[in-house]
Amino acid sequence: MALVECVPNFSEGRNRNVIKAITDEIESVEGATLLDVDPGKATNRTVVTFAGTPEAVVKAAFQAIKKAKELIDMSGHMGEHPRMGATDVCPLVPISGITIEECVELAHKLAKRVGEELKIPVYFYEYAATSPQRKSLADIRKGEYEGLKDKLKDPNWVPDYGPASFDKKAGATVIGVREFLIAYNVNLNTRDRKLAQKIALNIRESGRAKRDEEGRILRDENGTIIKTKGNFKCVRAVGWYIDEYNMAQVSINLTNYKVTPLYRVFDECCKEAAKLGLRVTGSEVVGLIPKDALLETGRHYLLKQGKTAGVPEKELIRVAVQTLGLSEIKPFIPDEKIIEYRVEKQRSLLQMTARDFIDEVSMDSPAPGGGSVSALSGALGGALLSMVCSLTVGKKGYENVWKAVKEMGENVQKLKDELIRLVDDDTEAFNGIITAIKLPKKTEEDKKKRDEAVEEATKRAILVPLRVMREGKKILELLKEAASICNVNVISDIAVGALEAETAVRGAGFNVDINIPNVRDEKFKKDVVNEREEIEKEAVKMRKEIEGVARGRMMR
Repeated sequence: MALVECVPNFSEGRNRNVIKAITDEIESVEGATLLDVDPGKATNRTVVTFAGTPEAVVKAAFQAIKKAKELIDMSGHMGEHPRMGATDVCPLVPISGITIEECVELAHKLAKRVGEELKIPVYFYEYAATSPQRKSLADIRKGEYEGLKDKLKDPNWVPDYGPASFDKKAGATVIGVREFLIAYNVNLNTRDRKLAQKIALNIRESGRAKRDEEGRILRDENGTIIKTKGNFKCVRAVGWYIDEYNMAQVSINLTNYKVTPLYRVFDECCKEAAKLGLRVTGSEVVGLIPKDALLETGRHYLLKQGKTAGVPEKELIRVAVQTLGLSEIKPFIPDEKIIEYRVEKQRSLLQMTARDFIDEVSMDSPAPGGGSVSALSGALGGALLSMVCSLTVGKKGYENVWKAVKEMGENVQKLKDELIRLVDDDTEAFNGIITAIKLPKKTEEDKKKRDEAVEEATKRAILVPLRVMREGKKILELLKEAASICNVNVISDIAVGALEAETAVRGAGFNVDINIPNVRDEKFKKDVVNEREEIEKEAVKMRKEIEGVARGRMMR
């Protein structure tokens, strides 16, 4: 599922009724989950965090900006934080299943509505910036609200969307796209802030000031301090002492964890601490963290141990939390701290026990049905292969295939997780058809909209099982590769995994077949039928080949 975070800053931090009216707009949008509301009296500003599907986030952001325009009057606003509008800044942040470029498109979609429908001047910043001088939020906001009237008259500062006219009540809004910022603190076994600061100066991108032999700061001919760069890009850090914890910490902002991963910063802090006679005792995440940041951390430490990283997501997160010591100060609860888990559906099929799921299938409702069961079969086939990989890596006599099997284990975990998601997606797709069929059809316009909705919903109900077929085929390809090199003692599990994967492919194929006659788009039909037939043909062939290899190795 594509997931986007939005962190709008509203120029009101004192009137709780106004703040609640704005956040109520966000919560009213299906598919958007309110994560945090942080008002500040001194700044007279509230930072709101919510996340959801791309469409839901754009809708919720627009409604919140609209409500802020209605309720906030910038002409009387006072606060310590720089600002230029009722909704001062509204960044979109890609979390999973979506790219920066796709988020920029969403930013344009949102800004267009804000500019045209609400008549608010809108500027783009960061990845959405339309020119280099507009990339920095600080540069756009220079002069703040008080200087906005004159700024809008400047040809260099014509808004990206909306009128170049001053709205004294709403001001202007800055919309952009940025990476997720992880607020992360590393704990030290000292109360000395200066020692923590030494570590911070070494790891942060901006580094430290150069000094001469007598300790004086060196400057260039313009009087600018000359600096030695730190160890990592996209890292800000400072050392401080927290009285509540009775310890010093290296307080870190990772502005792009994809450039500098969490584990690299933690490992470097451990090295730097040891040079000073200190020890890192643990760490903490402030606020929320994307799941991927912990998954890659778990993989890193498992591989360092010589193990396969092809283990379930839950285990990768456990390894990351334990290694980083994220529960030293207070328990790290993944369901509360990982952003994807916070926005998961409250009652998905995947949260059921195996018995509950089987019972749900056995009821008189047509969904979940064969499509969801097929996806689950594929996931079970992938799970068996992952188990086989884990039981091959580290096993004496298989040293020459460890590397290949480790990689295989990681790949099949991703396929398994995708099929698990498709268990829910198939049921949702069926429910989408029912919803479309129930649309009104009183007028010709109603009938046209209903027919279009039914067509799109039916296509989705075909594309989901087609995805199950594709993923099932990929698992069979990996099973075929594993059959001849894996630990012979678990070769029967390879055979069972192949049967499960073939069931996923052929079972999902029936779901494609039952829906395809209801589609009017002939090109879509032809393309789907051709792909569906080719995948099933290859799947049946591979399952037979895998079974043959498995039986052959059993006989040795």
